[in-house]
Amino acid sequence: MAGFNTKVPVTFDKIQKSFGHVRVLEELNLLVEPGEFLVLLGASGSGKTTALRILSGLETASAGRVLIGERDVTEILPKYRDISMVFQSYALYPHKTVAENIGFPLKVRKVPAAEAESQIREVAAQVQLAELLHRYPRELSGGQRQRVALARAIIRRPSVFLMDEPLSNLDAKLRGHMRAELKHMQQALGITTIYVTHDQIEAMTLAHRVAILERGVLQQLATPAEIYNNPANLFVAQFIGSPPMNVVQGSLEGNRFTTAGASIESPVAGRSDKVILGFRPEDCSIVADGNGAIKGRIYTTELIGDHTLVTVETEQDKLTVKAPKDFAGKQGDATGIALSKDHLYIFDAASGQRLR
Repeated sequence: MAGFNTKVPVTFDKIQKSFGHVRVLEELNLLVEPGEFLVLLGASGSGKTTALRILSGLETASAGRVLIGERDVTEILPKYRDISMVFQSYALYPHKTVAENIGFPLKVRKVPAAEAESQIREVAAQVQLAELLHRYPRELSGGQRQRVALARAIIRRPSVFLMDEPLSNLDAKLRGHMRAELKHMQQALGITTIYVTHDQIEAMTLAHRVAILERGVLQQLATPAEIYNNPANLFVAQFIGSPPMNVVQGSLEGNRFTTAGASIESPVAGRSDKVILGFRPEDCSIVADGNGAIKGRIYTTELIGDHTLVTVETEQDKLTVKAPKDFAGKQGDATGIALSKDHLYIFDAASGQRLR
């Protein structure tokens, strides 16, 4: 059981979904590559879970087709789609042991007992549950229960894994551990996986590619690095990154961006009365008062561990700068912010689209 026999693509072909007069998914066109770990990322109401439920067959599309491999499964019942789904709630049977929960799909398929027991032990070892097979769900931690749910999904040997916020009920430390486990397991199995989350850290750490949805519209589909370093629009730029990207409103004249008390060399040239300058907290630095492109006063400092977050209040904004952990500035100190032209972004204020 080291790997699955096939790696299949998944295709959302012009998928739309409306509930009454409310359009939840605009025309979604998305190809998930064979064996890829794709994360659907978005805030509540973005359409990500609806897309997953349409793929699973738990929801019907208003228009469009869903393909798993070459097979059009749009009208096929969920049980015939060859998928396994892991939910936020573990959905375990409380009266069954870990072994019985993991092996339930085999029981349904009437797999002989000896063969089923062998498969249960093999899968349990993969998710580090070999010593807990005799226990009941009430005797397990949250992370152990989630691993049981994963093992039950794996043992079916599906063509596609679907995961709907499977780590959101776990504490922060366990989430970090389970992210590493999930990523390792998916790469070892090589199975096409579609994972829904609102957590950008999960998306950035797990995915081969991330599909960002907002109000039913696909905003950007790219690798985590590409999305972080080359956001398509203001929404993506601010949604990805912690702390989020700094934004400053101003105007563009030639290759100068102008805002209250500052004129900054712009990475793009043009003319517009309303644009937004964006830069990330790690792509700027605190400098002495009188230096730098932007002037302000220190509003607050927060020691995070390996760095200090400095919030600087300017005439019209509060901007965040990542400073060294031994930063010694005090609240109220006059200061400057130096920017790197190579790490500035300009967005149209009306549409949010990136100007290039």
